[in-house]
Amino acid sequence: MPKNKTHKGTSKRFKVTGSGKLRREQAGRRHILEKKSSRVTRRLEGTEAVAKADVKRINKLLGR
Repeated sequence: MPKNKTHKGTSKRFKVTGSGKLRREQAGRRHILEKKSSRVTRRLEGTEAVAKADVKRINKLLGR
């Protein structure tokens, strides 16, 4: 049986931590930033854990 290929779009969007959890960037920080308050953009900094309901699907796309 052939190996499963990693979904490249998914691999660019999600990172796996050392303990195996999934991290993702928050949406809303790419463009149209002038009209957004600095308070909003500051709170969108950093990464966030993937929702529990989505973990199984994303792991499958990552070939894990």
